[in-house]
Amino acid sequence: MFKQSIISITFFLLSFNLFGQDVPTNANDISPLLIGETVPQVSLRDVESNLVDLSKMIKKKPTVLIFYRGGWCPYCNKQLAGLGEVSDYLVSIGYQIIAISPDTPDHLSLTYDKHMMNYMLLSDSDMEASKKFGLAYELDDKAFKRFSNLGMDIVTTTGEKHQMLPVPAVFFVKQNGEISFEYINPNFKKRISSTLLVTAAETMGGE
Repeated sequence: MFKQSIISITFFLLSFNLFGQDVPTNANDISPLLIGETVPQVSLRDVESNLVDLSKMIKKKPTVLIFYRGGWCPYCNKQLAGLGEVSDYLVSIGYQIIAISPDTPDHLSLTYDKHMMNYMLLSDSDMEASKKFGLAYELDDKAFKRFSNLGMDIVTTTGEKHQMLPVPAVFFVKQNGEISFEYINPNFKKRISSTLLVTAAETMGGE
């Protein structure tokens, strides 16, 4: 069952456009890093605005690396709540968990307190990490206006003037930086289940 899921996810990822260099305007056109590739060098800010070198963090332990759209997103909050239910177990089998979003450190703090997290949140407000991982896409003016009308002020939560978001994603990363598993879906409503996440973690082996 798990192998079938891996095959399905891999096939799904290969259907993406792998050659685009610019940030696409459609989530279906992203070009994400694939299994076997190495995570890029990137620095982000933690909840206290301290600069964090992602590669150095990954060298410490096998990592469950999560990209989410922001604390304003109900689907992201549901995913983070589900992650909270299995985070202690993931840590117990040797993983560290890092979650990245475009939110500013101040907005990360609100999410951190809301979910009482025991793992690291990092700010990618300029979207450099999302772009390097091939997850970034740009909202057109119509979509951006629709978000604003719904009270989702991306400019305020990111502190930047861009109109970009990451496609939600989960990567399992080895200490040498190699991606060993990933789940990426342009449909932001579809997230990996906690059950599949734990199964993947056990299969890949944290320690």
